[in-house]
Amino acid sequence: MASSVQVSKQGIALHEFCRRRSRAPALYGVAFRRATSPVGVQKVAARRAVVAECRPSLARMWREIQGSDNWDGLVEPLNPLLRDEIVRYGEFVVACYKAFDLDPRSKRYLNCKYGKKSLLPEVGMGSTGYEITKYIYATPDISCPTQNGSTCRSRWIGYTAVSSDDEVRRLGRRDILVALRGTVTHAEWIANFMSALTPARLDPNDPRPGVKVESGFLSLYTSYDSSSRFSSGSCREQMLAEVSRIINTYKDDYLSITLAGHSMGSSLAVLFGYDLAELGLNQATPIAVYSFGGPRVGNLGFEERCEELGVKVLRVVNVNDPITKMPGVLLNEHMRAVAEKYELPCYAHVGVEVALDFFKMNNPVHVHDMEAYLGALKCPKEATDQGNSGTDLVSKARRFWRGQNFDAWQWQEAATHLGNLVKSLRTGGQIEPRVHRR
Repeated sequence: MASSVQVSKQGIALHEFCRRRSRAPALYGVAFRRATSPVGVQKVAARRAVVAECRPSLARMWREIQGSDNWDGLVEPLNPLLRDEIVRYGEFVVACYKAFDLDPRSKRYLNCKYGKKSLLPEVGMGSTGYEITKYIYATPDISCPTQNGSTCRSRWIGYTAVSSDDEVRRLGRRDILVALRGTVTHAEWIANFMSALTPARLDPNDPRPGVKVESGFLSLYTSYDSSSRFSSGSCREQMLAEVSRIINTYKDDYLSITLAGHSMGSSLAVLFGYDLAELGLNQATPIAVYSFGGPRVGNLGFEERCEELGVKVLRVVNVNDPITKMPGVLLNEHMRAVAEKYELPCYAHVGVEVALDFFKMNNPVHVHDMEAYLGALKCPKEATDQGNSGTDLVSKARRFWRGQNFDAWQWQEAATHLGNLVKSLRTGGQIEPRVHRR
């Protein structure tokens, strides 16, 4: 039997409906009595249950949500179920930033603060239904001094995880997750400066010299630090070995592989997705890449090969984020005809784009912040209002500088960001702002 509060709410809603339809008072009284009677309340509850049952669930739609049809009909407008999944996977990436140890005095400096079992609970994600199985490390092919004098070049960059049995029932399959953070350390920044196309050579049967990727990202993906006490093998070898192990462990289940990354991490996720596709794994197991604020990874040949292999990439992009426009500020997929005619090196994005529009006048670096991306997805109206405050990033930045109280500005941080941005625009290089934590 419905409570008095429920009956009151139903009665008010019905009264408003009848008032708008200019129904007769007598008819309103009959309708009210029917709706608020015990039998009427049960019928309303039954109808709502039927509506909920008919509404698509993740367990029924997971293949479409993972890009089986290239997200056709789900992006514009953004499907609520897809929006929820993008946010969910984005939060796993945010966990990488929260768990990364940047304290030079710590024994875990430039590694994860927590053990695998405690990471998700420590960052407030203990009820996500995933278990972390392995930590992933990447090695910039650059020797760069650290604040604590360590000579180890390997850096903790993320983790692999697998969904629990309870989460399997909700998702409709067992999900293998790889979550990767973006640029934080100096060596990673320098690796991102290595803005030159080089053959990927990840196809075991064909070197494919025309399939080229950004050399800095490939270096992070394939380099190996033998002095590291944490990692064994390159970032590529670690991820391939762990994903293969999990697949063999759960080979009798319906499986999916989800690769999620922000900025530099999104580039590594795209490379890994391409790598798995070259190995033919995506023919048996659906693989999806969720890219947040990701730069271009490769050339036109790389884009075409990814499409040929069926690599599924969903690119979540803030239209005001300069990182998503690099490398290839001038020569990119929009200049395809010119590049092909004159045989010019040309970068190209891969996948389907989900466009966001947000900007903060008092914090321009906000345009690339991972948590800002998730905030824009959770509250699109608020993000749109912020995004529509000007015509483009330059005009917004100009107004910001005119009205800024410079005495309160953090000069060192501002100079670093602006200097790197100017340098990247001059050279066409790949630059990423340092991650901000709240």
